[in-house]
Amino acid sequence: MAKTEVILTHNIVGLGGESDQVKVAAGYARNFLFPQRFAVSLTGSNKKHIEALKKKRAEREAHEFNTMSELAKGVSKLICVVKVKAGEDGKMFGSVTAGMIADELKHQFDITLDKKKIHLEHAIKTLGEHEVELHLHAEVKGTLKVRVESLTPITAPAPAEAKPEERKTEKRGRHVEDEKGEKAGDVEEKKPRAAKAEKPAKAAKAEKKAKAE
Repeated sequence: MAKTEVILTHNIVGLGGESDQVKVAAGYARNFLFPQRFAVSLTGSNKKHIEALKKKRAEREAHEFNTMSELAKGVSKLICVVKVKAGEDGKMFGSVTAGMIADELKHQFDITLDKKKIHLEHAIKTLGEHEVELHLHAEVKGTLKVRVESLTPITAPAPAEAKPEERKTEKRGRHVEDEKGEKAGDVEEKKPRAAKAEKPAKAAKAEKKAKAE
């Protein structure tokens, strides 16, 4: 395939920025780059424009850096809510993708962000809040809080029933307490009887003493 060398006049992702001299397929340059004015052929006269293109590139990059820095500060204060389908137990069906987050940013805050700038180390598969890293610029990174909520209400788990062993232990404890209660009652009842039996004995002694005198 024939190649040709061109000077880029615009930033082309994956190819280069303004003033870069790159080799591309001749058909690509002829059918796309030249008609769209994204590049010019490498000639002596066109080389004179390289300095102007470098200045244009520097201004663009500075603008992008400032814009992304401000965006990073702004999104750090936001909470992007993503609603998903989940079971009654809270288990999600599927996962949250970068595209879903980008769509919600546009819908909720009117922020247009390429999904490629949303960096998910691991797929989000659980409800709740998650912190997502944003690669906004080569020199700018940010974070965004994403709250994943269920479209359907979550049913609270029912209280667990006591196991058979625990029930037996509880019954045994009650039985022991009842027995202790009964024994304590018996002791209390016996005490006044003993006191009553003491009185006739003292009276008999006093009577014998009086006769002896």
